[in-house]
This record gives sequence, structure tokens and C-alpha cells, in this order.
Amino acid sequence: MGVLSGIADTDRRVIVLALARMVGAAGNSFLIVVLPLYIASDLVDIDSLLGTSVGVGAASVTLTEPLLIGLVLSLFGFLNSLSQPLTGRLSDRTGARRPFVLAGILLLGTASGLYTIADAYWQLIALRAAQGFGAALIIPATVALVNEYAASDADRGGNFGVYNTFRLIGFGFGPVVAGAVVQRGPYDLSAIGLPVVDGFDAAFAAACAGAYLSFALVFLLVRDAAESSEASDDLSIRVRGEGRLLDPVFALGLATVAMGICIALFATLQTQVNARLDQPPVWFGLQFGAVTVANVLFQVPIGQASDRIGRRPFLLAGFVLLGPTTLLQGIVTDPVVMTLVRLGQGIAVACVFAPSLALAGDLAREGESGTTLSVLTMGFGFGVAVGPLASGWLYGFGFVVPFAVGAALAVVALAMVATQVEETLGTSEGAADATTAD
Repeated sequence: MGVLSGIADTDRRVIVLALARMVGAAGNSFLIVVLPLYIASDLVDIDSLLGTSVGVGAASVTLTEPLLIGLVLSLFGFLNSLSQPLTGRLSDRTGARRPFVLAGILLLGTASGLYTIADAYWQLIALRAAQGFGAALIIPATVALVNEYAASDADRGGNFGVYNTFRLIGFGFGPVVAGAVVQRGPYDLSAIGLPVVDGFDAAFAAACAGAYLSFALVFLLVRDAAESSEASDDLSIRVRGEGRLLDPVFALGLATVAMGICIALFATLQTQVNARLDQPPVWFGLQFGAVTVANVLFQVPIGQASDRIGRRPFLLAGFVLLGPTTLLQGIVTDPVVMTLVRLGQGIAVACVFAPSLALAGDLAREGESGTTLSVLTMGFGFGVAVGPLASGWLYGFGFVVPFAVGAALAVVALAMVATQVEETLGTSEGAADATTAD
């Protein structure tokens, strides 16, 4: 009930934007399930690449099917995260958000539709790269809008909690639906004058349709905030802090990289986790989704609580919890306990997500929301892209090693937040903003 009441009290514009992101995230997350199956099928020509060595001498790598799949999936994350500072800066410089969101959605949706005619590996690479850049257009502009819609610091955390909740609902349930769509194919559409469509094309079409629905929602119902009309000339990302080693937003960005790595370590090890826990694949699905479930349940109340109590207590609590819940994934041997540990990790992530974005929003100067907030969204995207690759490599040293390294990174992130990030809620600037809003 707390989640529902929190959503009901949220600015309508934030809810519309969150709904649009939910639809778009669901369509895009289809591809996490569909693309590996598509590459492994006979519909994509990868035979000429398999067994090929890339690199020189000891640095050479032999191309295998899992590696080709990993490259396609990771390419999206790397291009998405590394392009976000550029696109966030451009949206600040132009003083507009909505055109970037619309262009990114069109790019994502059109590329999803074009997968239906892609039958060569390089075509998949090109389309996934385009989608990575499309996401980079959407994310900084969207979080900047959510930040600018906040009437004051006193509702910024709640806004980000609602936004993240809807986005994660779409992202979490998209793969489940995608698997069912592929499995139930082919579809005989002759009754409406269309040819038979196989499961893959149906999933690609559904992802495309989801993106275009998201485009319609944003086009019809979302407008730039008044603040975004103020373009900024100083759009550099600050690294050094005033009176401290690191700028607080940059420090949070580095900590968010660690968080992204921690939650993504699990994804690569499905076969190994199932064997170790002696569990059927359905348990892995529950465990994988537990992080998303916890975020959906706790994002809104934690975001709103951070508006009353402060940002820093939740950030510290999140990183304190992140370390042990990451390490335990490499130690536990019971499916139920693993599910509970993953839920705990999801709560840790929920403690960090909305409060960190709210803190960065508190510190962002007028006209710089896109640049400032892109530091965090880039950090998380980069961590999620690195996590699966790191876990696949570190697993060779032992099952517990990837999770032990992740836990160590969480401890470093905790130290960074504790020493470099100060509370922003209740500062004189925040109080002035709240007074002005009243």
C-alpha cells in the first residue's frame, strides 16, 4: 500500500514519463533473452566465425558461440554507458530533453524491427550498437527531466523512486514474456492476411511495437520542464572536490560502477549456479529476478524516506548491505537461501538507486542536470556491462572468486561514499529551494 500511495502522490508528468520508460524497457529487455537464442539458431550465419582467433600471440582469443553472444550483449552496455556523458552534455547545451528522448526511442524501436531481416552476425553487431547509442540518448535526458520536475529537494527522491520502479517493472517482466513469445511460435496470421511469423520475428516485432508505444506516450504527454530552457556553458564533469579528494557526484559514480558489477556477476553463471545448488533452471530465474522484485517493492518508500531523513544514511546502508549479500552468493548452497540473499542484494541496490540520483539532482546546477546525472547512469551501465565479462573470467579461479571480488569492490565503494559524499538534504541551498517552491 505504501508503494501505491507514494505513486498516487507523485507528479503526473513523472508518472507518464515512468510509464513510457516501462514500456520501452520491457521491449528492449526482450532482446536479452531473444538475441542469444537467435544467434544460437540456424537463422544467423556464425559458422565462418567460430574457431577464428582474434589478436596476436598470448593475447589472441578464439571466437566461440558464448563469446559471440557475450559481445553482442555487452556492446550495448558499453556504448550506452560511454556515450551518456556526451548525450547528457548535448541535452544541457541545447536546453532540451524531449527531442533526445524521442530520437533515442525511435532508434531503439527501429533497430528492434530490423532484427527481423538481419541474418549475419555483423548486422546484429551494427543494430545492437545503434540501440546502445539510442539508450544513451534516452537515459540522461529522462533522468534530467525527472530531476527538473521536482518542485524542491523534498520530493526529488520520491520522483526517482517512482521512475525507477516503473522502469524496473518493464525491464524485469520483459524477458519472461519474451521467452514465452519465442517458445510459442510460429504464429499463423493468415486469417488477417499476413504470413506465418516465427517466434523470433514475433518477439522482435513486439519489442519494436513497445518502443513505438513509448514514443507515442512521450510525444503526446511529456514536455520539457521550464528549467531545461536554461542552457549551460560549463558542462565539464568535475572530478576533484572542494576540500576533499573527489567531487561527491563523481565519487558516487565510481561507487555505482561497483554496484553494477556486483549485481551483474550472477547472470553469467547460470549453468554453474544450477549445478552447485542442484536446482532446476526455474530456481535461477527466481533468483535472478529477486533483485528486481526487491527494487520494485522498496524504490518508492526508500526514495520518499530519503526526502525526509536524508540521502546519505540510505547510501551508507545500501553499500554496507551490498558487500555481504554479494559474497554470500559464492558461499551458499541452498536454493531458498540463495533467493533470500538475492532479495537482500536487491534491497541494497534500492537503498542506493533513488537516493544517489536525488543527491546528484540536489547538487546539479541549473541547466546541468543531464551532465551531472549522466555520471551515475553511465557508472551503473558500465558496471552492468563489465560484470558478466568479469565473472566469466574470474570463475576460472574458483566459484567464490567473482563474488569475493565484487564484495571487495562494495567495501571500497562504501569507504568512498563515507569519506567523499556529504548530506545534501537540509543544506541552506536545499532549504532555499524548498522555501521558493512553497
